[in-house]
Amino acid sequence: MKLLRAALGLALLPLLGPASAVEPISLGLAIAGAAASALTGIISYPRLYCYFRECCLQRQDVRAAAGLQESLERRLFGQHLVSKVVVKAVRGFLNNTNAKKPLALSLHGWTGTGKNFVSKIVAESIYKRGLHSKYVHQFVATLHFPHANSINLYKDQLQSWIRGNVSICPRSLFIFDEMDKMHAGLIDSIKPFLDYYELLDGVSYRQAIFIFLSNAGAEKITEVALDFWRKGRSREDIQLTDIQNALSVSVFNNKNSGFWHSTLIDRNLIDYFVPFLPLEYRHVKMCVRVEVEARGHAADEELLSRVAEEMTYFPREERIYSDKGCKTVDSKLDYYFDF
Repeated sequence: MKLLRAALGLALLPLLGPASAVEPISLGLAIAGAAASALTGIISYPRLYCYFRECCLQRQDVRAAAGLQESLERRLFGQHLVSKVVVKAVRGFLNNTNAKKPLALSLHGWTGTGKNFVSKIVAESIYKRGLHSKYVHQFVATLHFPHANSINLYKDQLQSWIRGNVSICPRSLFIFDEMDKMHAGLIDSIKPFLDYYELLDGVSYRQAIFIFLSNAGAEKITEVALDFWRKGRSREDIQLTDIQNALSVSVFNNKNSGFWHSTLIDRNLIDYFVPFLPLEYRHVKMCVRVEVEARGHAADEELLSRVAEEMTYFPREERIYSDKGCKTVDSKLDYYFDF
């Protein structure tokens, strides 16, 4: 341990003090090399460099998959299908050393059910800086692609952006939000990057991950969930096979889905359509509890119930599902706490 500390101290010298007589990077390489020899290969310069600076493929795939599963189990409520499908899909992909295509996940459900939250957790499991990583790239349809008359320009820019970033880091993560507001045909411009090509202009895209977020198909998901509820069956009995095919067809035929008659669906390039079930009263209370505790307060049961009851629910008669999920929990708590 003392030897390791000494080596780390030596490696930090270029960062902590002046080194005008020697070019800093060369000095760092030399010191790191000496440390590596002293520790019989236990530590090396690239590992030290990645300790202080983010590196592509920095986290081991086994660690990333384990972190993803733990985070989803602890932080995501009411989405048993999501936890199961996303963990299996991402873990299998990360551990596959010979993937034939990039991983493409399409997340569907009402606002506030956890789509953005899950994409954030996926990013955090792969890169320490999560959504702030330089290898994670987010696109919001209404922000980045607002004008219908600029589709051809957007297509060229999107292709160039993806090509450039995957060239730098094969394990790049691309997140497309508000797919239901994306102009029809635009997303098809990335079809070559999602297909089964070994190389495209000398670049392999097989380690990249694409996540699409959309409200499209939420009606179909709710229809299935309501059918289970009315038959007295638990929502936890719902399986992916009960929804996935109907969901993909619904999205494909929806002119406002961003995937309307998309070749990505037609060519089966989306690996999983992941349904986010509408959240019930009990799930909203869970969200309230987490937010209250995150603000440093004890979770008072009366407060949890009061905030959850202030949410609006649908259908009108049964009032089972929160129409905004957990999206407005944070703002509602501002009313009760003077921070």
